Amino acid sequence: MAELYKELYRPQFHLTPPQGPMSDPNGMVYFEGEYHQFYQFTGRWGHAVSRDLLYWEHLPLALVGDELGDIWSGSAVVDWRDTTGFFGGKPGLVAIFTHYKDGLQSQSIAYSSDKGRSWTKYQGNPVIPNPGLKDFRDPKVLWHEETGRWIMVVSVNKEIYFYSSPDLKEWTFESRFGEGQGCQAAVWECPDLFRLPVDGDPLKAKWVLHVSIGDNEETDGSHAQYFIGDFDGHRFVSDAPDQEIRWTDYGQDFYAAVSYSDIPDHDGRRIWLGWLSNWQYPFSSPTNPWKGGMSIPRSLSLRTDGSGEPKLVQQPLEELKQLRKDVIALGPVQAADGVVKLDIFQAGLSYEIEAEIQWEQVREFGISLRSSKQEGTKLGYRPDSGELYLDRTRSGYTELINRFDAPAHFAKVLKAVRTTRSNPLKMRCFVDDSVVEWFVDDGETVFTSLIYPDPESKGIELFASGGSVTFTKLNIYPLRSVWRP
Repeated sequence: MAELYKELYRPQFHLTPPQGPMSDPNGMVYFEGEYHQFYQFTGRWGHAVSRDLLYWEHLPLALVGDELGDIWSGSAVVDWRDTTGFFGGKPGLVAIFTHYKDGLQSQSIAYSSDKGRSWTKYQGNPVIPNPGLKDFRDPKVLWHEETGRWIMVVSVNKEIYFYSSPDLKEWTFESRFGEGQGCQAAVWECPDLFRLPVDGDPLKAKWVLHVSIGDNEETDGSHAQYFIGDFDGHRFVSDAPDQEIRWTDYGQDFYAAVSYSDIPDHDGRRIWLGWLSNWQYPFSSPTNPWKGGMSIPRSLSLRTDGSGEPKLVQQPLEELKQLRKDVIALGPVQAADGVVKLDIFQAGLSYEIEAEIQWEQVREFGISLRSSKQEGTKLGYRPDSGELYLDRTRSGYTELINRFDAPAHFAKVLKAVRTTRSNPLKMRCFVDDSVVEWFVDDGETVFTSLIYPDPESKGIELFASGGSVTFTKLNIYPLRSVWRP
């Protein structure tokens, strides 16, 4: 295993498969001290487990195809009350997934009495046969305490269907949501539904409905959006106007994110991660013998922004600090109309940056990562317009091919408008060889991006133009590998 994790571009603190293609995260659940990470592996469910969301153990394939078809995306829950009758009165794991065969998609279940090491498919599958729909997939299931029932959210073209069940076997259609709502550029996929307190106040809790959006020209690839509103166990009602779009991540490589089920109440966190890729170039990365991986786990919250509306906030999981080596503390550092090269090659290719930047008058400023004379990925900010950007036009290898055998739009500048104009600007950034995850303003704006620079492009540079800035805080933490000593 250790020999596998030394390849070019291989991330050292992200979950990637030993070999083969990893795509959508599936079946994310916590049970008896383990986080289970299932994932799409060519129509089957791959499987890894972890006790801390840092160090992972790869297990054999969990679910494989059968006479009903391939095993597509879905979720898993702990059946604490044994509502299914599968576990003799004890709790056990139930996986809910899409069967796909001959163009038809239906919802099925399987169960495990041995902590996910072996699975039995329900003889009554599918539990929801295809009702005559082309796109009908990716079931996410949760327990709704107020109504005492299981709720399933399913992607149906550019909508979400809601079902309810007392036992995970018999399902009743409840309602639908999505027509004319948010971004309608492509099919919606991999939905999630969960409740979060607003500004930490459980008395002001809101429901979040998250959906990913398939490959399309309007967003130049796949993307993801979320809705905030109310859910009563039957119907979801969004607080936002129909056409308002709330993007989840402003990079191009955070897709199909779903959250872990059954995290203990004493933990109190809602944690998710997403697939590190884009459906415009899903498996054309220059990596071998693996393709694809998962983002770092992120803790979710709702925070009221300057407009008075709650916004989904993503912050790096606190446990990631355990991977830090000794800090390289550089601040304060000033950058004025030029570039400041930081001679810290000991940071390697896997590290975290914490920075706070102050300014009086400046046109733009930022940090350039994995830099050399020819290369560099820029994380920049333009205060006058409030524009944040991640520029990967000089990020190295860009010859990726889309699903239609045409060049993918990989080398591009990704942009977002900062929700606050506060000074200083705070950021955290995680760099892991071919992965950049940039969190601005304590997670109010996030960019996730793949890059493929030359292995010798190891520099870190500060830049400013049209004035000067001061990096009052600039801490760089080399991070330990979770795969090898």
